[in-house]
Amino acid sequence: MFVDQVKIYVKGGDGGNGMVAFRREKYVPNGGPAGGDGGKGASVVFEVNEGLRTLMDFRYKRHFKADRGEHGMSKGQHGRGSKDMIVKVPPGTVVMDAETKEVIADLVEHGQQAVIAKGGRGGRGNTRFATPSNPAPEIAENGEPGQERDVILELKLLADVGLVGFPSVGKSTLLSVVSSAKPKIAEYHFTTIVPNLGMVETEDSRSFVMADLPGLIEGASEGVGLGHQFLRHIERTRVIVHVIDMAATEGRDPLEDYLTINRELKEYNLRLTERPQIIVANKMDMPDAEENLQKFKEQLEEDYPIFPISALSRKGLRELLFAVADKLEETPEFPLEHEEEDTGIHRVLYKHEADPENFTITRDPDGSFVLTGEKLERLFKMTDFSREESVRRFSRQLRGLGVDDALRQRGAKDGDIVKLLEFEFEFIE
Repeated sequence: MFVDQVKIYVKGGDGGNGMVAFRREKYVPNGGPAGGDGGKGASVVFEVNEGLRTLMDFRYKRHFKADRGEHGMSKGQHGRGSKDMIVKVPPGTVVMDAETKEVIADLVEHGQQAVIAKGGRGGRGNTRFATPSNPAPEIAENGEPGQERDVILELKLLADVGLVGFPSVGKSTLLSVVSSAKPKIAEYHFTTIVPNLGMVETEDSRSFVMADLPGLIEGASEGVGLGHQFLRHIERTRVIVHVIDMAATEGRDPLEDYLTINRELKEYNLRLTERPQIIVANKMDMPDAEENLQKFKEQLEEDYPIFPISALSRKGLRELLFAVADKLEETPEFPLEHEEEDTGIHRVLYKHEADPENFTITRDPDGSFVLTGEKLERLFKMTDFSREESVRRFSRQLRGLGVDDALRQRGAKDGDIVKLLEFEFEFIE
């Protein structure tokens, strides 16, 4: 089965910064703290929209960055949190972390949501840090950085358009020239034993998914040949494109081929006859094709559009694809009368929350110590280093995490360089 896949970047919004502010208080010499908290940053949330069929839109927009929260204000006013960024995806979208290949979410039902990149919490203002011993602290936090990651979107496509027809009428060839699908093609029956799917894009930028379905023969509705396996796939398509070998290269009558396949569709499920159908007269570059087409039109009772083409020479394909796209735009979804049997496989929505170690220590070739770790880096980014009191608080947090002791165990001495992100510090005993 054809799988559409695309890699994108997502980032949750940073939290708003907390504020340092004061108000006059009679019993507090420096005034009481009045800095409000910053607002929460927006998260990037994927939501299933059953009206979408492909990941084509993500090939043109690959970066999704949510808004940050509003900064805290004076008089104890908190900043507003930002509204989550909702990104619509088609049903059947699997979201994986590009680095770890871990599945973040499996999105299948209309309206289902998953947080893909979490927004950062707002930084606390100085009202949060007042204590009896320090009633007017000059300290506030920066907003927490939003989560960011590269993710892979993978979609196991459900077909909008199903190619039906007898074996060897040219369905696989047609699919291979109008899409990026590469079905195996050979001169014998039942080359296609499972549906091959390809994404088709017309010259006016409309897109849809087309399936080359396994060849259908008389008796399929009773299970002959690929039988129900084939018909179960066609039941999920919205438009049927009926491909006919108009040159009759295998000695069959084109009209009889057409009637036989439609009869099988009707006998399997009457609702299949509700699908709009487009007839494709293929192999028009072969001898006798023109004469057979004229005879076919005279005998055809249904008022279906007929498009003469040559999949091999690509003649007539532009008009055919435009007609298919037009028909899809006016054709609603067809609900299934029955769902496929339970396979024992259950789709799960994963809650992805990293639980990393606090920090790790490595050495650079120049002998400096390098600190890394999600929690440590988050604390660093939330520290306002323009205020001495915030710097002292960060130092206390490092000691509380055991960073000082760990550096000593690794041989750090007074004056050694310690690196964290793009910044450098001196280790002081």
